[in-house]
Amino acid sequence: MHNTKKSPDTPKGLIRRFFALLGPGLVTGAADDDPSGIVTYSISGAQLGTSMLWTALLTFPLMAAVQMMCARIGMVTGMGLASALREKMPKPVLALIGLALFAANTVNVGADLSGMADVANLLSGIHASLFVLGFGLAIIFATIWFKYNAIASILKWLAVSLFAYVITAFLVHPDWSKVLADTFLPAWPTSHAQWSTLVAILGTTISPYLFFWQSSQEVEVEKARGQQTVASRRGGDPQELKNRAIDVGVGAFFSNIIMYFIILTTALTLHKEGITQLNSSKDAVKALAPFAGHFASVLYSIGLIGVGFLAIPTLAGSAAYVFSETFGFHQGLDEKVPRARAFYGILVLSIVFGMALTFTPIKPMDALFWSAVINGLLAPFVLVGILLVACDKVLMRDQRSSMIARITVGITALGMFASGVAIFLV
Repeated sequence: MHNTKKSPDTPKGLIRRFFALLGPGLVTGAADDDPSGIVTYSISGAQLGTSMLWTALLTFPLMAAVQMMCARIGMVTGMGLASALREKMPKPVLALIGLALFAANTVNVGADLSGMADVANLLSGIHASLFVLGFGLAIIFATIWFKYNAIASILKWLAVSLFAYVITAFLVHPDWSKVLADTFLPAWPTSHAQWSTLVAILGTTISPYLFFWQSSQEVEVEKARGQQTVASRRGGDPQELKNRAIDVGVGAFFSNIIMYFIILTTALTLHKEGITQLNSSKDAVKALAPFAGHFASVLYSIGLIGVGFLAIPTLAGSAAYVFSETFGFHQGLDEKVPRARAFYGILVLSIVFGMALTFTPIKPMDALFWSAVINGLLAPFVLVGILLVACDKVLMRDQRSSMIARITVGITALGMFASGVAIFLV
């Protein structure tokens, strides 16, 4: 009898193996295109046209280098980023970072829920407030009830919803010669609005909550394998580090290609028609429909709702990890609630406060955009801490990131410092 089992070296086997490698890096990359990111990129396209398309080429390698460094820290030290940073900075400083992250993330959660509810209301006619409550409670229940592996699998599949933006961009028939020119011939920011938009793009693409989430998910993966102690998790397997580099690279590329197509879509529709002010995600959907078609606006809505379900647990969870690791609380998505009350309490509070924010007069689009700016200002300080950990021979057990990676992350930190300062000078 012939053996019909497929060899791992066949095309089908290689494809299956490739998709099996995708995990925390892909989820983190996809979560980067949360409703906050979608709105920030939409504002960029609506206000500045295709002039900021080049930023996708800039942020891809920077994001990939930062996220891989965070992944390596988690895999090699056996600790989340906040636990590793605790070895390099005073606890009050780390607590202050956690507080700033909690505040920015909670605003993001509220604005994300509002954006999801607005477009769901537009599609269904059901009052948006009911969707805020329904979405928020569903995310709380799923995050507490499901085990890590189930949550990771759900988040991975939700990432597919982001392809709606690629499809939408092609539906508006771009002038590719103009698009490619703006992509590969950067127009340097000259106005305050352009600098603010650049910082917002950097802040929502290279965002502090992703740093903490990435490293903590590496720990979750090892816990799911039965490695429950820090000692058992120390030291990164060289092959696993290579696999994670592929995973993170794919996630970063995926994140930035989606960013590119969102800017492109809104530039060729809203900006072209002189619609530069957006007050809600519903405004963006309504404005898109006459110029890109009803199908395109529906795709935009589906993408925004799908990625919201992916991003909100990441936002709330990252703050919970930071506080729990800083103060030594039990933490993890596989922990039972009675054993990790503080961890789940912070996670739930972030979502509940975010839900409450949707019932205030604060404009969701303003909240989303400025939370991205705040993240852009906070990120370089966290990046300096990441570099301190990544260069520590003892913590990294002689498995430090490459010199190229450290230089790239250093350049990222300097660039974000410079663009942040430019907001106040231009």
